[in-house]
Amino acid sequence: MAQYVGAIDQGTTSTRFIIFDRRGSIVSVAQREHEQIYPQPGHVEHDPIEIWRNTGIVMREALEAAELRPSDLVSIGITNQRETTLIWDRRTGQPLHNALVWQDTRVDGLVAGFAREGGKDRFRTVTGLPLASYFSGLKLAWLLDRVPGARAKAEAGDVLFGNIDTWLVWNLTGGTEGGLHVTDVTNASRTQLMALKTLDWDEGMLAAFGIPRAMLPRIVSSSEVYGETRTPFLGIPIAGILGDQQAALFGQTCFRAGEAKNTYGTGCFVLMNTGPEPVPSTCGLVTTVGYKLDGQPAVYALEGSIAITGALVQWLRDNLGIIRTSDEIEPLARTVGDNGDVYFVPAFSGLYAPHWQESARGVIAGLTRYANRGHIARAALEATAYQTREVLEAMEKDSGIQIKELRTDGGMVRNDLLMQFQADILDVPVVRPKVTETTALGAAYAAGLATGYWNSPDDLVANWGVDHRWHPHMAKAQRNTLFSAWTKAVERSFDWTAPRE
Repeated sequence: MAQYVGAIDQGTTSTRFIIFDRRGSIVSVAQREHEQIYPQPGHVEHDPIEIWRNTGIVMREALEAAELRPSDLVSIGITNQRETTLIWDRRTGQPLHNALVWQDTRVDGLVAGFAREGGKDRFRTVTGLPLASYFSGLKLAWLLDRVPGARAKAEAGDVLFGNIDTWLVWNLTGGTEGGLHVTDVTNASRTQLMALKTLDWDEGMLAAFGIPRAMLPRIVSSSEVYGETRTPFLGIPIAGILGDQQAALFGQTCFRAGEAKNTYGTGCFVLMNTGPEPVPSTCGLVTTVGYKLDGQPAVYALEGSIAITGALVQWLRDNLGIIRTSDEIEPLARTVGDNGDVYFVPAFSGLYAPHWQESARGVIAGLTRYANRGHIARAALEATAYQTREVLEAMEKDSGIQIKELRTDGGMVRNDLLMQFQADILDVPVVRPKVTETTALGAAYAAGLATGYWNSPDDLVANWGVDHRWHPHMAKAQRNTLFSAWTKAVERSFDWTAPRE
């Protein structure tokens, strides 16, 4: 009898398969990293074939590690890096180009061109999103115009588009032999091609960006049985799809309006549940779909996306060699008592929410002969907390809801120094749940609800528990002084480059 739920967690740097039991506890996990491809500054790509190959490997490895059979899984959910864009040939299954990763900035010129004709917010009322290199739609337009023959094939229905969720479902369900071409509402809401209120592809957006409708996947809910796997195992229902940050919101059981979470990964992503109606943002956030259960109305969210947080620690490790492993960042930061007046703005791919400055670039401000490796490490960690505060302040202004606590997840939540500083700079408690793999857990929850493994969201709320809670201790004057200096450093990063045409 099937007794577990599996989740494919396809992230920016790796692919994992995690198996959960009914209490939401991890039974088994397997992980494989994939190559980060940087053809030139600002360009970031992934090999879709490598990602698909790794997916099959980790599914097998996780089952073998737990001595389980495929039949022990009642269903599978999928969560994925959002906005990462690829196109492939329907007949051969071969990608026409590497996937353009969400961090990729090669469409800055397209962003600037559209903004000149109506401003960065010209499509917000329809899609909830500002014009930015972040989202999938303009990446897709770039691929259609730059890959030889792609547009003609797309118009004939021979080229398919998808974010990574679509690519995985298509391959899992048969690929060239009848694979399903679908995406869920949360991923569709990140393309800048879907209308938030109708939850369907918007003809006006397709016309504006020159996107043939024939290449787009069918939009489905986040929790329903879409079909069954044909490879690497036969007959397992695929029953949940959520973009990674919406999956974390779902895994954190933020089911009531006003509940918010922050995922600390490659970037940081703060989401607040705003209920059954989309809340327009005037403070630099995006309005997005939080999740949609089968047969029920969509639940919307406000989101603040921060491009570089955990990736800054990786940069200190890989590019500068200040640390040998990412785990060394906290001990190094603790060698100093404060940041030494050093501020690190990691605008490597521009700044996302709430600034949306594509032309910003990274700066380290406040350096003196006094500064050392410890101050650089501490400034790098503090940058994550400052950026999170910027987003949460914008979120409170847009929603009119004061956040009473912040639920956290992701790899960086094991860093006690960062979590305490986050509580201090926010002046609200920061909570780490017992299960911090909430992105994969959210996908598993969606799949399990659709197949009756869990009866209702109340079962999921009952699973959630607190591992640790950090309370703020910083004096108000110190908090204000630090944040004021951070704001000054951010302004220094603006307008460093000219948009590429």
